Amino acid sequence: MKSVLTVDDSPSIRQMVRLVLSQAGYDVTEAGSGSEGLAKASAKRFDMVVTDLNMPGMNGLALIRELRALSSFKGVPIVFLTTESDPAIKQEAKAAGATGWMTKPFQKDQLLAVVQKFLG
Repeated sequence: MKSVLTVDDSPSIRQMVRLVLSQAGYDVTEAGSGSEGLAKASAKRFDMVVTDLNMPGMNGLALIRELRALSSFKGVPIVFLTTESDPAIKQEAKAAGATGWMTKPFQKDQLLAVVQKFLG
């Protein structure tokens, strides 16, 4: 079973991501902040990470940079799920190591399609 870490400061978004992905057969772990996400990622290897960009404390960009510094996260797809659509920020996210981008609010099918594209 493929495992996905979802990092978002919004409990309702985390719940929605977990619901959609667990119904599709993925094992989902939730984190409510960038630092919590990093701690969970340091303790366990995930097949994919779905993270918010704007979070208090460690934001999604900082989280991606930290994850990319871990050898266990070299080839792991990391997708931003955010309300942000600014091309400059997308470019910065790509430079930090993001592999994909989705805007909120998201459709269930859209999220599944992105995850399946990366995880099969």
